[in-house]
Order: sequence, then structure tokens, then C-alpha cells
Amino acid sequence: MSTLATTRMSSKGQVVIPEEIRTRLQLEPGTQFVAVGEGDVVILKKIVRPTMADFDMLIAEARRRARSAGMRRSDIRAALKGVRGAK
Repeated sequence: MSTLATTRMSSKGQVVIPEEIRTRLQLEPGTQFVAVGEGDVVILKKIVRPTMADFDMLIAEARRRARSAGMRRSDIRAALKGVRGAK
């Protein structure tokens, strides 16, 4: 369930996230965010380190797409050799 709260921005541009929200979202000092602003809306998204399972899913998807595009391991080796040789 979402929580509605108000806060103010300081003269230094700092905004306090209300305690109830910090507690519910388990926000600790030093938590990093991505800030997005559009019109009169500001969104803060907590940056979360990906897990190994997340990486495994990304790799599996990349392999699936490569297979469906007809790529072979030799294509990847050739591309890497070309890039590494370009330095």
C-alpha cells in the first residue's frame, strides 16, 4: 500500500523522505537513487544492485536473441578481435 506524506525542499535542495516511507522501503543512510523529473513530477527510484540471478536471466536472453538472429560463436570472436585490434 502506498503512503501519502508531504515534505519540503531546503534551501540547499535537500528533501527529507518521511520516516514511515523510509521504514517501509527499508531506506538506510547512503541509499542511492536515480532522480527523474518531468513537468511537475519528481520520481526517486532506489538503485538496487543486481543479483547473480538477474545477470543469469540477462545472459540467457542475450543468447536466445543471438541464436534467433543466426549468430555463431565465431561471429562474436571475430567482432571482439576487430574491436580489440582497433585500439
